[in-house]
Amino acid sequence: MKATNLAELYDLPVVDWAVIASRMDEGYGQAPGSGGPDRYTTWLTTINQDGSPHMTAVGSLWIDGVFWFVTGEHSRKGRNIARDPRCAVSISAIEFDLVVNGTAEQVTDSATVAAMAARWAADGWPARLDDTGRAITAAYSAPSAGPPPWHVYRVTPRTATVVSTIEPGGATSWRF
Repeated sequence: MKATNLAELYDLPVVDWAVIASRMDEGYGQAPGSGGPDRYTTWLTTINQDGSPHMTAVGSLWIDGVFWFVTGEHSRKGRNIARDPRCAVSISAIEFDLVVNGTAEQVTDSATVAAMAARWAADGWPARLDDTGRAITAAYSAPSAGPPPWHVYRVTPRTATVVSTIEPGGATSWRF
């Protein structure tokens, strides 16, 4: 991993990726009142067919150093990823703002999909493995996800950029 100090001009230190990853491993609630300013929102940016960006909020998890999210295959983000898996995921935590650029991959392994459904269920979304064993279903989801089943995606990071919002400050980018 290569780190680049984006705040060297201000004599600020390189932000330690291990600190960022550790904080992300703690999780981030998406229910009102669970984060800042009132909750955490994860934003996914995909690439439209004409090359323009498409940004939308997604329910996500950070597990084992990667973002995970779900969407229906006929949603705009699902269609965009099927055509071009490059994407960006961002979140503002109390301690920092983080953007991860990477590649989204649909995960169809039943054990992994079931494990992810259990993680979302533990966070309050009643997700479960669907009858195919390759996707998730639930009584509800975000309207932008489209109708069930919802496919699970893993975003493998290529680069990340963080801006620290607490002392001592700093801004760093990493190439993985």
